[in-house]
Amino acid sequence: QVQLVESGGGLVQSGGSLKLSCTASGSIFGIADMGWYRQAPGKQRELVASNTRDGDTNYADSVKGRFTISRDDAKKTVYLQMNSLKPEDTAVYYCNVRRALTSAGWGNYDFWGQGTQVTVSS
Repeated sequence: QVQLVESGGGLVQSGGSLKLSCTASGSIFGIADMGWYRQAPGKQRELVASNTRDGDTNYADSVKGRFTISRDDAKKTVYLQMNSLKPEDTAVYYCNVRRALTSAGWGNYDFWGQGTQVTVSS
């Protein structure tokens, strides 16, 4: 069993910063490909940023230059540093792991965390 636990969300004023963390535990021994998604009320879930173990990183156009995805493989933790936050960044943020090392070896999966709320006031 694999668990992804996000933390770091909260309420912040426009222009402020937050850093989200997502730590994997359970039967997961390494993370290869992962991403951060968000879902605002009444909207579809969208990809915010993604990162591979090889170093490939992608960002949604709406967050480029403001958000930074990073990882600490030793801690099985991924981060999302969010700067210059805007009210339109308000959403529940989820981390997702697509490729990981489990007891079955390296494989493709679709693990999700429970989400953390980010609210940006104007």
